[in-house]
Amino acid sequence: MVAQGGDGNGQLPRSAESYRPASRKAGIVMALRQRNVSESATRREIGFIRRAAVFLAVAAGLAASGRPAAAQEWAKKMFSVTSHNFGTVARGSKTEYRFVFRNLYEEDIHVSGVRTSCGCTSPSVTKKLLKTHETSEVVATFNTRTFLGQHGATLTVTFDRPFTAEVQLRVAGNIRGDVTFEPPSVNLGNVDLGRGAEQRVRVTHIGSAPWEISDVRSANANFEVLLSKPRHSGSQSTYDLTLRLRPDAPAGYINDQLILVTNDPRAAQIPMDVEGRVVAAVTVSPQLLALGTVAPGGSVTKNIVVRANRPFAVTGIVCSDGCLSCPAKEKPAKVHILPVTFQAGDASGRIERQLTITTDLGEGAVPVVTVQAMVEAAAAGAGAAAQPSTAQSASTR
Repeated sequence: MVAQGGDGNGQLPRSAESYRPASRKAGIVMALRQRNVSESATRREIGFIRRAAVFLAVAAGLAASGRPAAAQEWAKKMFSVTSHNFGTVARGSKTEYRFVFRNLYEEDIHVSGVRTSCGCTSPSVTKKLLKTHETSEVVATFNTRTFLGQHGATLTVTFDRPFTAEVQLRVAGNIRGDVTFEPPSVNLGNVDLGRGAEQRVRVTHIGSAPWEISDVRSANANFEVLLSKPRHSGSQSTYDLTLRLRPDAPAGYINDQLILVTNDPRAAQIPMDVEGRVVAAVTVSPQLLALGTVAPGGSVTKNIVVRANRPFAVTGIVCSDGCLSCPAKEKPAKVHILPVTFQAGDASGRIERQLTITTDLGEGAVPVVTVQAMVEAAAAGAGAAAQPSTAQSASTR
């Protein structure tokens, strides 16, 4: 006999609710079977929960062991230095350190922020968006006017492009309250090439024992230092220190230190920052080079004139994508006429590039030139009269 209802084929769904045992004994057997099935499912659930707990514990252990930190190594690799000790510095002195980092990757790098763990150090970033091979600096400024004694700070640099990451930089130093500089550092400003410069700083020490400066050292061969005889008055000792920059110092930035060697065993050496820039009197004409309209794939050449107050050589030019070229001028002269060639790509649109001219006068001696062009195809209906001759076309390529 076939039971009625079911699924239309005369068969009942095989579920615990629809199954009817044929006898009491069979019912007891089925009940035992269902109990065993239920206990087996419970054991499987317990086993799954235990395996999940083990997995979570292992994951937590990996996190504690620093695996996520390894995922941020790409950001740390951009820094060549991640810690700096200022040593012992004078109260009120200008004390800073620049952590340089470079974009080593094809993607753009963006710094979203930098924070400090201590008010003794103020951080800043000179450039937040970096393209491939561009560099920037995290500037750590030690607050020597408001803090005294031994201090340290952790600077956390946060990146949000191309991925989220953090890099920690550490600084430390000892700020002496009994030594002051006036002014806080040697700032030579802009110095004309070949002129030289000098600045005087008064060094004062307040303490019970006589304090002496036995020597002043520097790794910069362009510095000359004159130190006056000490003046002792009660608990105060005073020196006048004069720094002279030699006239033959090359063009470029100055970022060095003088080291004062003293008779104090607690701090035998005290640094003094020296900064400035030696600039050559160089002019560029024009500083805005307008090339007009250029066909896709075409090229155009225009001249710029570079003048200086002393003979110099042009070693080359720097352009972000290589669309600009210019031959070097190795023979020194006071005036150079440079033919700058722009090579257009296939894409149309407005082009603007920064052209840096490199010379033997030093980095940054020549003003940057802005080059503008419009890459645009010729009008479709242009007549033969509007087309350049073969000779004219060749002269602009």
